[in-house]
Amino acid sequence: MIVRPNLRRALVVVSGLALSATLAACGGNMSGMSGMSSSSAAAAAPSSSAAADPASMQGDVEFAQGMIPHHEQAIEMADLALKNASSAQVKDLATQIKAAQDPEIQTMRGWLKTWGAEEDMAGMDHSGMDMGGMPGTMSDDDMKKLGAAKGAEFDRMWLQLMIAHHQGALTMANQELATTADPKVKTLAEAIVSGQTKEIDTMKGLLAG
Repeated sequence: MIVRPNLRRALVVVSGLALSATLAACGGNMSGMSGMSSSSAAAAAPSSSAAADPASMQGDVEFAQGMIPHHEQAIEMADLALKNASSAQVKDLATQIKAAQDPEIQTMRGWLKTWGAEEDMAGMDHSGMDMGGMPGTMSDDDMKKLGAAKGAEFDRMWLQLMIAHHQGALTMANQELATTADPKVKTLAEAIVSGQTKEIDTMKGLLAG
């Protein structure tokens, strides 16, 4: 068959248009696929703000490791008050301290287990004032003197020592609030600050009275 020049030119134009349309369609599909890939990657990748800060995480671990024995000593002091205090108000406060701090101990132990961390801080001496930089803790000698006291003398000594103990806990909790990025740790630290500040006010009032 003989193709006339005009017809040949027409076929070339039509073929060129068809090829352009095909390339445009492919280009559009590829753009769509590229956009989906970027979106999927963004969804899968953790945001930098959500990623755990190693320094903050280490601070949370050390906070729990330190606050657990700090709380345990407060409970030991509260048990002495329930046994030896002459004041019903002191005994009520001791009961309140135990009720608040024992669940907090269990919470922090659960965190350490979840984090895969040991409960004991490396190098920590639980016997007295060398308790791993935990302010307000009592020495063995302090605890022996408190255990030997009776009546009004016990009440006065217990209140003085527990105020100092609580003030130490406030120092630790406020330090943690300045560094933690974990909402649940922040909530507990805030509860310690709030609860123990009120208890300090109560104890100061009892001493003044």
